[in-house]
Amino acid sequence: MIRQLRARVLPASQRRTLDELTRDLVLASGDTTSKRSAFWTMLTLAAIIAGGGVLTDSTATVIGAMIIAPLSTPIMGIALGSVLRRRTGSATVVLLAGLLVVALGMLMSLVLPSDYDLLSNSQIASRTSPDLMDLVAALATGLAGAVALARRDVASVLPGVAIAISLVPPLVVVGVCLGKLSGWLALGALALFVSNLFALVFAGMVVFAALGYAGDADKAAGRPTGRTSAAMALLFAVVLLPLAANTVATLLLNAWTGRAKDAAQEWLADEPGASVTSVDANSRTLHIHVRAPGRLPPVRSLLEELDGRIPQGIPIVVDATRGERIDAGKVGG
Repeated sequence: MIRQLRARVLPASQRRTLDELTRDLVLASGDTTSKRSAFWTMLTLAAIIAGGGVLTDSTATVIGAMIIAPLSTPIMGIALGSVLRRRTGSATVVLLAGLLVVALGMLMSLVLPSDYDLLSNSQIASRTSPDLMDLVAALATGLAGAVALARRDVASVLPGVAIAISLVPPLVVVGVCLGKLSGWLALGALALFVSNLFALVFAGMVVFAALGYAGDADKAAGRPTGRTSAAMALLFAVVLLPLAANTVATLLLNAWTGRAKDAAQEWLADEPGASVTSVDANSRTLHIHVRAPGRLPPVRSLLEELDGRIPQGIPIVVDATRGERIDAGKVGG
C-alpha cells in the first residue's frame, strides 16, 4: 500500500536522486562559495523588501519578499539531514539567517515614530498571534514543497510554496517589535516563525523518509535501515502543544468579545445616536469600534462595565468612526 502510494506521488522516472537533492538543499555541498553568496545576497534583499512592506503595510510588497526569500532551502536541508542522520550545517545557516533578518527589522524600525501603534498595522497584527490553523497551513505547504523538491516535473510550484509559507516577514516583525520595545508582540511573531520552521522540517522529514531517501543513504553507508518516526513525533509535539494552547486562548478571547460588546452597548446607552459597530480581538487586545456623533463617555465607566464580564488584565482600545483612538487601559487595572 505504501509503495503504491509512493509510486503515485513520486513516479520513479521523476524522482530526484539523493545526490541531486543534497546538492539543491545543502549549502555546504557543491560550489559552496557561489551558493552561499547567492543565499546571503537574496536573503538580505528579501529582508529589506519585507521590512519595507511591513512598515508601509503593503501586502503586495511582503508577498514579493516571500517569493525571493531563500530561507526555505536550508530549512529543508535540516529535514533532509535529519532523515539521513547526517550533519549538513543547515541549522547553523538558519540560525544566522534569522538573526540577520531580525537585526535588519530592528534597524528599519528606527524610522517609525516613537508613538507608533504597532497593532494598527495589519502586517504586524496578523503575525503576532499564531494558532493551529497556521500550523495546518504550514504543514500542507511543507508537504507540497518537499514533494516539489523531490520531483523533477513540478518545480514550477515552488514560488507558490514560497508565498504560502511565511518565513522572512515574521522575523522582520520580530525585529520591528523589538526595536519598539514590544516584547510580547515580538514573541508572538517569533512563535509564528518557529511553528512554520518546525512544520516545514516535519513535513520534509515525512516526505523524504516516505520516499526512501533514508533507505538509500543507509544502504550506501552500509548501515541498517533506520526510522525517523520518533524524531518526527517529538518535533510535531514541540509545534503542536504551544499552538494548541494559543488556539484555546484565542477561542476564549473570541468568546469574551460578545460580552465586551454587551458591556460597551450599556456604556453608550445614554448617548443619543451612539452604537457599537464591532468588537474584535487582536494580539490579546480587545478593540471596541464605536460610532458616536458626539463625545464619548469616560472610558473609566467602560472598564467598570467590563469588570467581572471578562478576565482582568485584558487591554481595551476604543476606536471611534471619526478617527479617535483611545487606549482605555486594562480591565481591573
